[in-house]
Amino acid sequence: MSGKKIVCMMACAAVSLFGTFAAEPTVPRVSARPGKILIAYYSWSGNTRFAAEQIQKATGGTLFEIKPVKAYPKDYKACVDLARKECPAGFKPALASKVSDMTKYEVVFVGTPNWCSTMAPPVRSFLASYDFSGKTVIPFVTHGSGGMANCEKDIRKVCPKAKFGKGGAFAGKSVRSAGSALKNWLNEVIAVEK
Repeated sequence: MSGKKIVCMMACAAVSLFGTFAAEPTVPRVSARPGKILIAYYSWSGNTRFAAEQIQKATGGTLFEIKPVKAYPKDYKACVDLARKECPAGFKPALASKVSDMTKYEVVFVGTPNWCSTMAPPVRSFLASYDFSGKTVIPFVTHGSGGMANCEKDIRKVCPKAKFGKGGAFAGKSVRSAGSALKNWLNEVIAVEK
């Protein structure tokens, strides 16, 4: 074997070894009974609602829709223009309702569309309204093409005392046909106790 081949093999081994150590740590799967699971979501177009409903069907948890007192414009461009003002400012709109007893939930799935690379403002309001100490928050995001972007990072900032499960991001246009991807992600993040 030539010296060049040996050097090349050693370099490849080093890259492989470095890649193993550089990988993100595995987030442990949480376990909870259905009555201890909340699926809270905000949905503008219906995509995040659909994902939330699938999570509810799979876990048996309680579904809670985050609704602002003043609805966002139905017109796409008008909604985008408003989001571009509110998201960078960290705006928190007033919400129409609250979870009646947040203390009973141990795991809270938090669903949001990706707006301007972060969570939608109603989700920020929801997160700022409760104490998530000791709870596990599992973010899920629907998006046009931006993936998770800063959504999970920004959710962590709003509820720093929470534990976090692995977030999931799903393309909005194809979320209705992403059943297996959604199920695979749920199997990674939660074990539902019977």
